[in-house]
Amino acid sequence: MHKNNRQNRRRVRRGHQQNPWFRQHVSDERCNTVAQQSPQDSGRADDDEAPSTSSGTAGSSSAPDLPGYYFDPEKKRYFRLLPGHNNCNPLTKESIRHKEMESKRLQLLEEEDKQKKKIARMGFNASSLLQKNKLGFLNATSYCRLAHELRVSCMQRKKVQIQSSDPSALASDRFNLILADTNSDRLFTVNDVKVGGSKYGIISLRGLKTPSLKVHMHENLYFTNRKVNSVCWASLNHLDSHILLCLMGIAETPGCATLLPASLFVSSHPGERPGMLCSFRIPGAWSCAWSLNIQANNCFSTGLSRRVLVTNVVTGHRQSFGTSSDVLAQQFALMAPLLFNGCRSGEIFAIDLRCRNQGKGWKATRLFHDSAVTSVQILQEEQNLMASDMAGTIKLWDLRTTKCIRQYEGHVNEYAYLPLHVHEEEGIVVAVGQDCYTRIWSFHDACLLRTIPSPHPTSKSDIPSVAFSSRLGGFRGAPGLLMAVQQDLYCFSYN
Repeated sequence: MHKNNRQNRRRVRRGHQQNPWFRQHVSDERCNTVAQQSPQDSGRADDDEAPSTSSGTAGSSSAPDLPGYYFDPEKKRYFRLLPGHNNCNPLTKESIRHKEMESKRLQLLEEEDKQKKKIARMGFNASSLLQKNKLGFLNATSYCRLAHELRVSCMQRKKVQIQSSDPSALASDRFNLILADTNSDRLFTVNDVKVGGSKYGIISLRGLKTPSLKVHMHENLYFTNRKVNSVCWASLNHLDSHILLCLMGIAETPGCATLLPASLFVSSHPGERPGMLCSFRIPGAWSCAWSLNIQANNCFSTGLSRRVLVTNVVTGHRQSFGTSSDVLAQQFALMAPLLFNGCRSGEIFAIDLRCRNQGKGWKATRLFHDSAVTSVQILQEEQNLMASDMAGTIKLWDLRTTKCIRQYEGHVNEYAYLPLHVHEEEGIVVAVGQDCYTRIWSFHDACLLRTIPSPHPTSKSDIPSVAFSSRLGGFRGAPGLLMAVQQDLYCFSYN
């Protein structure tokens, strides 16, 4: 009887050894054992490859997951995941994730190039909208909004030719930031220079017309080796006459807020003389905003570490408000004398500019996010506010009830300072995520209308900067999106 049991066990063992999965499982266990016994060899990527999978496992679409190993479906074998970056070309989770994201980006770009017509929603087309409008199912406002959404989904990418007096600089300098003025006929640009530091320029968009998309960049000799934390257009002599820049301090040089006349680059008003530079010494500022409110005329605000500073350019008078957190985003209201601030703590509060001291009533409104607020946008009627944070959350708030009435899903952010663009006239919301994808939502129902991949490989240092306008190039311009990434400028215009 004992002899029969021994023979049965031999048959079972022999059957397991002939099973391909069993051979692979044993091989993986031996590989893990060797890896544990030889930690000094963990630095060699070639030597740390797990044995090749057998024919049975290699042909399978789903390989078993092994702790510390990655199965490459192309090479059909396991590779060890290295914990650090001390080796040459290490195989890490980050590199694998980046490879997968790049493959997805290239696939989306290929689909966009092949697909001439893009549809935002099922059954959402021009003929059905026109028919519903004629039958009276859609009023004029709804019809215009839905028509804009349809056009956004059909925008196609075209490269813009940039002309400049220094073509060599265009080939080496990289776009860091673009910011359109109120009439969307100029772009202020911050470019990272190859030798280090940043320089400024203004791009005239008046030549932005199809089929030849050509623009001219007006550069200036002004150059800074300090980081530009925040930028906004300022209206001192006339609308958008200056650019307000917040520069970070380095070493013994303090931070400053600089008013740079736009006429130093190109004069948009005949007979205008270049204005004088105005610089205000401040601690390191995270954000800035210019006031168009008549009760705070010629004033700008800077968001500092635990403080808000409101400065009058003409008189030099300053008003300080202490806060409990760093102020990362700001915007003045136009009708009410309020300054809205977004903090690193997630708090959003409004300052009543009529309060001359820090009494109990200087905080007019208080809202709260779960993460650091990176952008605040006050809507036209000033009854709603939209904000985004470092958790990728975008919320629309009702300022009367202090309730969140809508949330926009899909934005990607973990720690970056990313702006938010709201365009009520077109009924859309635009934001660029940390994954370098530009997303466009419907403002009215928070539906994600379009996800645009970056034309260049994704990188933390190459997050696109965008500007959307319903009149690109001036009053007679067409709606569209401008995207600046690396040395290139792209236009996504309505067809």
